[in-house]
Amino acid sequence: MVCPAAFGHNAETASSNAFQSEASESPEFLRAAARGEARDLALALEAAGIAVHLADDVVAPACPDSVFPNNWLSFHADGTLVLYPMLAPNRRLERREALVAEACERLGFVERRRIDLTAHERAGRFLEGTGSLVLDHVQRVAYAALSPRTDRGLVEEWARAMDYEPLCFDARDERGEPYYHTNVLLWIGTRAAVLCSEALGAPDRDRVRARLRASGRELLEIDRALVRAFAGNLLELEWHDEEEGSGTVLAMSSTARAALPSGLLRHLHAAVDAVVDVAVPTIERVGGGSVRCMLAEVPVRHP
Repeated sequence: MVCPAAFGHNAETASSNAFQSEASESPEFLRAAARGEARDLALALEAAGIAVHLADDVVAPACPDSVFPNNWLSFHADGTLVLYPMLAPNRRLERREALVAEACERLGFVERRRIDLTAHERAGRFLEGTGSLVLDHVQRVAYAALSPRTDRGLVEEWARAMDYEPLCFDARDERGEPYYHTNVLLWIGTRAAVLCSEALGAPDRDRVRARLRASGRELLEIDRALVRAFAGNLLELEWHDEEEGSGTVLAMSSTARAALPSGLLRHLHAAVDAVVDVAVPTIERVGGGSVRCMLAEVPVRHP
């Protein structure tokens, strides 16, 4: 996680992210609120047994979206680290080698291979990490909703390099605009998956549903209103303890939890060992992302 130093409305990303809103508050207020929300999430996850490294962002260069590190890097169980091409020039400034080194040291990740896709920015082709890619690590399928931030060719290139099956599709909001990231409308956990299938056209809808069901997971449906409330922006994490074993934790925002119907919430609780929800209203309203977007998960080997 990254504790932001210059959080605020990002005009460079607003045209492709309908979840963002203009802010009337002062930059000082927004910065303090976002930093507090990031800290609250880190503390809640740590209380649930999850190891967290919350890195402090630097003041300059100013990076209004630095609280969303999962868009510029991803860590993988085989020791691969991937760097991604970002649409907005001011988001490219978030990539700092010091942050990578800190995360590896604090969380015990040993980098064995690096895939750097950032050169594609020069050609105007983008793939924004685990915002663009929702990964089924068991079946090795990379799901991707195509948008200005998610290029089909780069999805396929990533999948070849990582030995995943690429599954691209179109997903659109109520206005007919592409959703900016796949991870607002699709979540894949160990036992269940959440999908807003009404956002997909009929051929894609049947194909994506069938592939998710073939994985053996319970498929839970949400509508576009729930997507707007970040009810698809979830992440399953795992804790380990030498004496107590391990367990799964589903992270979501308080906005998502409040919006989810009781029946769907019961199914989500049954799919994991614990659910953690944290209020991140400033980050959601001004940044246009939620809890899952704030987390760059790091797989750690355990004996």
